[in-house]
Amino acid sequence: MTLDTSQIEAAAQALLAAEAERRQIGLLSIAHPAMTLDDAYAIQAAQMRPKRDAGRRILGWKIGLTSKVMQDALGIDTPDSGVLYDDMLFESGARVPNTRYIEPRVEAEIAFVLKAPLEGEVSRADVLAATDYVVPALEILDTRILRADPESGQRRRIVDTVADNAANAGIVLGEARHAPDAFDLRWVGAIVKHNDETVATGLGAGVLDDPVTGLVWLARRMHTYGQRMNAGDVVLSGSFISPIECPSGTRIDADFGRFGRVGIDFA
Repeated sequence: MTLDTSQIEAAAQALLAAEAERRQIGLLSIAHPAMTLDDAYAIQAAQMRPKRDAGRRILGWKIGLTSKVMQDALGIDTPDSGVLYDDMLFESGARVPNTRYIEPRVEAEIAFVLKAPLEGEVSRADVLAATDYVVPALEILDTRILRADPESGQRRRIVDTVADNAANAGIVLGEARHAPDAFDLRWVGAIVKHNDETVATGLGAGVLDDPVTGLVWLARRMHTYGQRMNAGDVVLSGSFISPIECPSGTRIDADFGRFGRVGIDFA
């Protein structure tokens, strides 16, 4: 790590204020050019206690940057992860107030709901055994950090995204529930419509070749930082489509075929 405790705390407080006030702060990667992923996860973790003290409960976890295309775009070779809180959860078909987010975007994913903990060196079989059920899901992204610096043009880097809770802002779960081995999740995909126009399609194989692999990675990553997934946690396994911009007036519908469907409206 390159940042000291006071710098980590200052960055965490700046992000908490930005979220509360619906505004964006400058790139942390410019303010701290030597910032590492360890620093970024420390900033993410430093936001957890104030949020929990305010009454928010941890709902689960998200895995991001799982596709090769997104990793190549950012010059990285690893996913990232963030925290899901209970007030981020929306029912399918719900309407999101236009005062909720700054620049919302949506991705289509498969969510895992756990019935047992996952920690450390786990296998694919361990993940399936610990999973209660899988459901179609949407992740709502937002960013409390600028996507690009207006002066230099530098785009947000992986450390900015991780510090900003992996750009997570919301989760929408479909109603269909399936045993984790009821489908070959590599072949589970979705047709995603934006206001009745098909704008994206994808398959679960776009997520590290198999969405289950994401949870294997997450268990190991969390163990490194003294964390674990617990029974009851909801885990977003990673998107198999590119983010869809969702300005006011957007309706998103993701049709997963026999796997189910899920949708959300933005007021």
